[in-house]
Amino acid sequence: MTNPLLDITDLPLFDQIRPEHVAPAVDQLLAEAERALETVTAPDFPADWTAIARVLDVATEKLGRAWGAVGHLNSVADTPELRAAYNAALPRTTEFWTRLGADERLYAKYKAIEVSTLTPEQRRAHHNAMRNFVLSGAELQGADRERFAEIQERQAEVSQKFSEHALDATDAFAYYAREDELSGLPEDVKQAARAAAEAEGKDGWKLTLKMPSYLPVMQFADSADLRRTLYTAYATRASEQGDAKLDNGPLIRETLALRQEESRLLGYRNFGEVSVVPKMADTPQEVIDFLRDLAGRARPYAECDVADMRAFARETLGLSDPQPWDWAYIGEKLKEDRYAFSEQEVKQYLPEPKVLAGLFKIVETLFDVAIRRDSAPVWHPSVEFYRIERGGALVGQFYLDPSARTGKRGGAWMDDVRARWLRPDTGVLQTPVAHLVCNFAEGVDGKPPLLTHDDVTTLFHEFGHGLHHMLTQVNEHDVSGINGVEWDAVELPSQFMENFCWEWDVLRHMTAHVDTGEPLPRALFDKMLRAKNFQSGLATLRQIEFALFDMLLHTQHDPAADFMPLLAEVRAEVAVLQAPAFSRPVHTFSHIFAGGYAAGYYSYKWAEVLSADAYAAFEETVRDDGTPNPATGRRYREAILEAGGSRPAMESFKAFRGRAPTIDALLRHQGMAS
Repeated sequence: MTNPLLDITDLPLFDQIRPEHVAPAVDQLLAEAERALETVTAPDFPADWTAIARVLDVATEKLGRAWGAVGHLNSVADTPELRAAYNAALPRTTEFWTRLGADERLYAKYKAIEVSTLTPEQRRAHHNAMRNFVLSGAELQGADRERFAEIQERQAEVSQKFSEHALDATDAFAYYAREDELSGLPEDVKQAARAAAEAEGKDGWKLTLKMPSYLPVMQFADSADLRRTLYTAYATRASEQGDAKLDNGPLIRETLALRQEESRLLGYRNFGEVSVVPKMADTPQEVIDFLRDLAGRARPYAECDVADMRAFARETLGLSDPQPWDWAYIGEKLKEDRYAFSEQEVKQYLPEPKVLAGLFKIVETLFDVAIRRDSAPVWHPSVEFYRIERGGALVGQFYLDPSARTGKRGGAWMDDVRARWLRPDTGVLQTPVAHLVCNFAEGVDGKPPLLTHDDVTTLFHEFGHGLHHMLTQVNEHDVSGINGVEWDAVELPSQFMENFCWEWDVLRHMTAHVDTGEPLPRALFDKMLRAKNFQSGLATLRQIEFALFDMLLHTQHDPAADFMPLLAEVRAEVAVLQAPAFSRPVHTFSHIFAGGYAAGYYSYKWAEVLSADAYAAFEETVRDDGTPNPATGRRYREAILEAGGSRPAMESFKAFRGRAPTIDALLRHQGMAS
């Protein structure tokens, strides 16, 4: 039988890939990549960019796309069999990529390439490659080289295990509530909880730690006991306070030790210094200073936020001593009282199909493209597939997987299926394809899924990443789309798109009441707008708390020591609402232990400065009818999206804005301007 992982000539055959396909496909593709590596590193092979790409890049891209399909399924359709197959192949794939990145012969071949003969895109890719060779240990010798390779392989294993523990600990919890415990919960949440219990043949209402279930409980459940039960379970996931087999504490300590050892081998004092080498920031201290400066600006607003909630809790809710599981509930009640609306009221106007239509409309208008339904093999019936065209020509395609379900990793993300590339083996232009993954609640009672406004913002965020990947006009694989973009700039296009969720002339086109079809009333939108920066000070400090902890953890912390005291120190410095002693957020901090953001979580705040300033250009050029100016959209598309990673992010920003970024727009957008 044909192995679908060896037949990815166009799109992955997701509906045919099975766990038993993984090992033989990896065997064959690794062998092909090995032969390609031996070919291009032979003494008589020319030190020519295109010649190397025609042999090696073609083979490694084929391996990368097949392994990417397996990894994707492992994230969105996890089964014990697939997990076992993935974990069995992970060490071999990691070993190959580690060895490839540190291959002395290949490094020498790249060094010998005559850079003056390359195109600007190729020169940028070559520059990145030379830097990455050094960071991958290509200049190490003997025992150091061997140890570096061992570290990379072990880090991949530990990262995968961390992710598995977080998923399993989340999936393992369920609370079957009684009807009298459900007061305050939105009707659709209760319906979904009842259906989940019935599907298992159980009484009661099944509540879980998946966001569509957990968050409404924390925001709306009148029962403090119910909130405490779920809060405690959520805050202690994958820690020593639960199932010992799922405790991520030892994995965290091992990861930190491995990263520190890797840094020393490369000649750096700590992993923070390694992390910023390919980023916009120059030093870890620059990042720390940026975060502390922003924390100082946000703190007065956060203190006002907490004072408001304490007064409201005492005077209106009769809560004189609010507990950690009360704050989200208090905040929601205060918002309803102050602005006379709730997220649940807004949610009725945001059925998923209508939201998607509105998202597509603004993208089509601003960036001069058309989005159409398309067909492709998928891994779940709820997954949709689309194509993006300009002038009738295919630009890119994407899978949309919106729904939360068991076996699917939490959160939301964009990932690439393949990159735009003028293929050196065929001369044919390969168009980019992306994954857009969310975890929204499913529809109930035959109705479409209803999104909160936060869900809509998440969808726009991930679509911004997708546009960065799909609208690129760069033909060099390693710098097209999101490839080669500095990690602390990669959030610019995603956070930029979030701004449109607050524009009336955009939002109104994506609303229709789930029962009546009526659009969102302008009066309700105005209430939302007045509440836009509700508790923005608190939200900012929350992000800074994690970002500062991340950078200090990777620069000033002894990996052998307990990391919880450092978290306590950062909280004492930054937070105005202290978490309980039992809280273990680090144990599920997948961004830095399983997601590529190690010593880089600050990127979200750093990129917010860029994205807010970029969006200010649209505010400055808005049309008379209040809609965004397509001419500004075209300039943004050409300067930021189409350029991809083909030049430094700062150059792309200046090409669009005409100057370096400032923090003013971010503070204004978040209601923290002096």
